[in-house]
Amino acid sequence: MKRIFALTMMTLCLAATAWAEVGDGDNGDSGSTDFAKMYNPVQTATISLGVAPDARAGAMGDIGAATDPDENSQYWNPAKYAFAYSRGGISLNYTPWLRKLVSGINMAYVSGYWKFGYYDNQAISASMRYFSLGEVEVWQTNGEQSGVVQVINPMEMAVDLGYSRQLSDNFSMGVVMRYIHSDMTYDDGDNEPANTWAADIAAYYTAYPQIGYNECQWSWGANLSNVGGKISYDGNATSQFLPCNFRLGTSFTFPLDDYNLMSFSFDANKLLVPTFPQSREFIGEDGQVDQEKFEAAKKNYYDMSGIKGLFKSFNDAPGGGLEEFHEINWGLGVEYTYDRRFYLRAGYHYENEYKGDRKYFTFGAGVVLNVFHIDAGYVMSTAQTSALDQTLRFSLGFDLEGIRDLMGGSNKRRR
Repeated sequence: MKRIFALTMMTLCLAATAWAEVGDGDNGDSGSTDFAKMYNPVQTATISLGVAPDARAGAMGDIGAATDPDENSQYWNPAKYAFAYSRGGISLNYTPWLRKLVSGINMAYVSGYWKFGYYDNQAISASMRYFSLGEVEVWQTNGEQSGVVQVINPMEMAVDLGYSRQLSDNFSMGVVMRYIHSDMTYDDGDNEPANTWAADIAAYYTAYPQIGYNECQWSWGANLSNVGGKISYDGNATSQFLPCNFRLGTSFTFPLDDYNLMSFSFDANKLLVPTFPQSREFIGEDGQVDQEKFEAAKKNYYDMSGIKGLFKSFNDAPGGGLEEFHEINWGLGVEYTYDRRFYLRAGYHYENEYKGDRKYFTFGAGVVLNVFHIDAGYVMSTAQTSALDQTLRFSLGFDLEGIRDLMGGSNKRRR
């Protein structure tokens, strides 16, 4: 008797967040042997940690390292909270994920912050992410007979706690500690829930240059996220890397007049995860794979620590420097604001075809209504076969300082 966990579906659902389907490319030959040899996405566990959680950033090409602070800065750059306009806020986010592929997969994300200190130059923040893969069937096979013996609900969850502080009038830094839990288990399986810890460290710089008669805003941000241990589902027999990522971005905002603003933003990202060994790297003079060397390379990969893997990730790609460059994905976003109440957004996200091939346009809008705001984002993939096409995101944010003022709370001294 043998039990088979529906890993095919689960892997497809998770991997689709990072890998696109291999189809016909611009040259009509993407499915060729040459393409297959070069197609080498970076592999990580808990891929849901890389899914953009909020509608605002999701509508601008999945960018947020240097955009104006908001309630969801915990994911993009927690250092921004120290420069937030309001003293506190909280946001509720929901994404029905891969709805074009299968129903029942969704992500919920809650994030918030509160500023304190005599000049309100410090902030504490927290967030929780819950990613559900819906119902997955576990099959049993016994000779020619097979059938469903169990239906499970695999999930991934992360809980964060952060702190940020202004170190000068223009510069701030932030740190985040994260607990990660991933449960893909089923009865009588040789697997178990996985748990680990990770940390983020972030920096944010903002200045207000004068261009003509207009005071503009130019910001830079960086976030090194998910630095920590590895994760294992089989009692540490094998272990997988977390999606450790370095994000660098800039944003420029200028006023068109007293009521209209335009912002242009750019983010670049690189997964700081070593490349999983490929059998083609160990082909001998006889044209056959040297299995001994291949297995030794895989063992070294599984035994490598997360910190060592971070440093190794800069120069371990089989294709050398060019392949390392291909591992950088980037996004462009634009945001139009009227009276800081109505928002229109658009963006584009690019990932090299050999590293996942996620290429899509994004659109969205937002409106501020007194002490809360509503945002929506939409993904339109450049490939009709992409599981990311038609992805929707929704966010509902609350200004905690505004709510307190409406209830008659007193204001502290502000700088």
